[in-house]
Amino acid sequence: MRKPSFVFAVALVSVFAARPALAENLDVLMSNVFNSEQATYIGFESVEREDIPTSALVDRKYLIVDFRLHSEPAEDQLQASVHKVCMALLKDRDLIRTLSDSGYDMISVAFDRRSQFDCL
Repeated sequence: MRKPSFVFAVALVSVFAARPALAENLDVLMSNVFNSEQATYIGFESVEREDIPTSALVDRKYLIVDFRLHSEPAEDQLQASVHKVCMALLKDRDLIRTLSDSGYDMISVAFDRRSQFDCL
């Protein structure tokens, strides 16, 4: 009976050990997307919809990366900002692989508290 609890303990430690590395990598990457005059990276939030069954085809677990723009952008500038964040994420294949392995179905970008834009 000791072996299964040891295996469970090792798996649990692995999950928690990987989480800070993921957060650190994501924070470093997102902090460098915009220069200080354009936008400020606020952080990220992990959202898991417990009300959606794991077998559903709907996104259940997603990540929101949050920024604040320093001026109100025009529509085309907002789209360019979303594209810039999404491309920075997509280019980091190790980060995307880690997020996928951690069960994330989607990543969204927010520039205010009212709206989010989906990357993938």
